[in-house]
Amino acid sequence: MSAETTMEDLDVEEEERKDSSPVQPRFSQADPALLYPAPLSPAPDPLSHLGSLLAGGWDRSAELGFQSCQLQGREAHADQSVTILHAKVAQKSYGNEKRFFCPPPCVYISGPGWRVMQNHLKAAGYGDAVYRVCGYMCLDTTSQSQADAYKLVFNEQPNSRMFASAKSLFISDQDKRKHFCLLLRLFLGNRLEVGSFQSRMIKVISKPSQKRQSMKNADLCISSCSRVALFNRLRSQTVSTRYLSVDRGAFIASPRQWTAFTITLVEDQHADHGDFVLSDGFICYGCVVQLVCSESGVALPPMVIRKVNKQHAILDVDEPVSQLHKCAFQFRDDPNAYLCLSNDAIIQHQASPSLTDPLRVGLNDGSCWTIIGVEVVEFTFNQGSSCIQTPVTPFPVICGLEVNGGGHVAMLEVYGENFSPHLKVWFGNSEAETMFKSPKSLLCVVPDISVFSDGWRCLRRVLTVPLALIRSDGLIYRTSFSFTYTPELQPSPPSRGAPGGGKREGGTEGGQQEDVLLETIHQEFTRANFHLFMQS
Repeated sequence: MSAETTMEDLDVEEEERKDSSPVQPRFSQADPALLYPAPLSPAPDPLSHLGSLLAGGWDRSAELGFQSCQLQGREAHADQSVTILHAKVAQKSYGNEKRFFCPPPCVYISGPGWRVMQNHLKAAGYGDAVYRVCGYMCLDTTSQSQADAYKLVFNEQPNSRMFASAKSLFISDQDKRKHFCLLLRLFLGNRLEVGSFQSRMIKVISKPSQKRQSMKNADLCISSCSRVALFNRLRSQTVSTRYLSVDRGAFIASPRQWTAFTITLVEDQHADHGDFVLSDGFICYGCVVQLVCSESGVALPPMVIRKVNKQHAILDVDEPVSQLHKCAFQFRDDPNAYLCLSNDAIIQHQASPSLTDPLRVGLNDGSCWTIIGVEVVEFTFNQGSSCIQTPVTPFPVICGLEVNGGGHVAMLEVYGENFSPHLKVWFGNSEAETMFKSPKSLLCVVPDISVFSDGWRCLRRVLTVPLALIRSDGLIYRTSFSFTYTPELQPSPPSRGAPGGGKREGGTEGGQQEDVLLETIHQEFTRANFHLFMQS
């Protein structure tokens, strides 16, 4: 098992910019493998003569481009996705004051499967009202009813997605929790429930910390390769809030929609190739960073992040950047230029150094940004050709994988949340024998690699198959995890055939029959051991 993510070089091109000239993205799409690196893989753990498994790593790529091992009999084009974007922290309200969450939580509905589901409901005799998607969002507290929730109004966008935002959510001072989650309930026509979807944990703070952050408050620091949002408030007025966003490949200042950016430390730049060396760690003032749109991959040029105090950029501060800090972004190749908004446009502002203090630079309102960490939670499912009228939630989520056993019997333990006895683990188009251990653990038998091809010749190359969970009624839960079979590195004796257990090049018919017999014995032995384990 290993991370198998397609990687592209991050091609960076920069043009000369004039004062107050719009910033035009001239960058290719960022490589997801650079933005979200997979864990390191330890040494191979041999499984059997069929191949070996690299334990400890997995593919977290957002799009699974597996062409050879798709679920058979399923409509691959019928995927349905629900994506929730929200901030990592929220300020508590006090008294009658309502501090609405900023940026506001957003919901995106995407995927052609929604249209397929509507066609199924239409064929089943439902009225036109069922076609409309509606939703409610609230805090995850049992004391709140649907009447207390914020009703979402979905609007269709040019890219066939539906978008809605919860502009007036807040947490009162009566709520004593230090962390909470958002709860999204979706319906079709206000009658048929699609499901209830939960956000990630949100930390409650009273106000932005102005103290230098330490490792004890690491959750308030901004780390490299994490997602952030940027917003600007002219004269500190809430109604004038603008969010840094990307629309059709261009950077804009939007009053309604915000974009999640991956912020990454940039250590160096090779003059010959224009490549960047990205690094981990916490973002500190004075560091060179790059902002890349997490969805489209377009990027801003390398910039130095500066702390802002009383509308001045402070050039000698090197402390960690914290949640809801005010900051400015100074273009590295033009020290006098700062990222700025002008109405709905993103421009370069030419700042004027202070005459009295060379370490302070005066800025305008449009150059002062507030930075906050954000989360993106995506739920993807597929109803196939059936018309499932039960909620798709609780939504099972895979968090980790662990290989158990070895030799001819290998089992995969799947860790996560919201598991049930009605779930089966699928390796590509092959169902694995699955045992339910707890709501946080499933155990399954790793299928023989030979089930993914007609012969054993494929064992001479690495084979990666996607992992999916399928409910007993046929509902498919897509995951971002994959399983990789790798051939054994050590050669087998000539009399035993080719490495990896493949068919012999010049084998006789009797030899092929022996291979079939060995394969049958191996499969029966695997099933017997699995059932014995279940009984124990």
